[in-house]
Amino acid sequence: MLETGLLETRLIETGLIEAWSWGLGAVLASTFLLWLWSLRLRDVSIVDSYWSLGFVLTTWIYAYFGVENGEPAPLQWLHGGLVTLWGLRLAGHIAWRHHQAGGEDYRYRNMRERTGSSFGWKSLWKVFWLQGVLISIIGLPLLFAQASQPTVHMRWALPAFVLLFSVGLFFEAVGDWQLSRFKADPDNKGHVLNSGLWRYTRHPNYFGDAVIWWSFWIFACGFEGGVWTLPSTLLMTFFLLKVSGVSLLEKTIVDRRPAYREYIEQTPAFFPWFPKNGFPKNADRSEA
Repeated sequence: MLETGLLETRLIETGLIEAWSWGLGAVLASTFLLWLWSLRLRDVSIVDSYWSLGFVLTTWIYAYFGVENGEPAPLQWLHGGLVTLWGLRLAGHIAWRHHQAGGEDYRYRNMRERTGSSFGWKSLWKVFWLQGVLISIIGLPLLFAQASQPTVHMRWALPAFVLLFSVGLFFEAVGDWQLSRFKADPDNKGHVLNSGLWRYTRHPNYFGDAVIWWSFWIFACGFEGGVWTLPSTLLMTFFLLKVSGVSLLEKTIVDRRPAYREYIEQTPAFFPWFPKNGFPKNADRSEA
């Protein structure tokens, strides 16, 4: 209780609460505008492309409150630059994937059908503002990395952050690229990708995203109070594993692609490792 009280006092003294409040206000305002656009398009899926951009937006708002002597410190530039790199790449990939799909994602179509004619205005808080609040909660490590003071722990936090971020971005970006290339070939329709990174984990992109978020927390540990943002990273990991990531994707994929059942038996779900019996090294698909 004493440590919690000291943390709350520190948050007030350093202006972290003010910075966080401005970040929350910015994502709620921007998701409101995005919601208006979704009504015009009749497509809620555009919110998915905004997800990572919301973290980019709040990161630079936090940086403004953490600025000293008129401009961001080198650590702020490094952290903000890597967050921006991750956010723009992921947003661009999701937007391109949505364009290729040519319609609203099935998750939102199902919500629209269940809710009926009121879905349009209910989606404001059930989808857009919910996502805005989650961005502000999950993004707490970004707040401390930008608006708190570095400590002696930065000696190990900085190299660990850069290393983990690089590993995570590699898995996420290369995994997305390999899957996009595989899907672009009409001959692969109905088949299962089991080569490249997908040979060692069924979800290299989600694994990479999780590693990136753990790198954000590691970096936050180099700042005063940053270690206390661990629940935010655990929440993001839970979402990737059990809510919007692995579990959601695999819920119906076996019915659509029978060969995926064998893939599940052979390949680790999340953490990369060698296949149990090993697929042929030159294989790029499994017959459905």
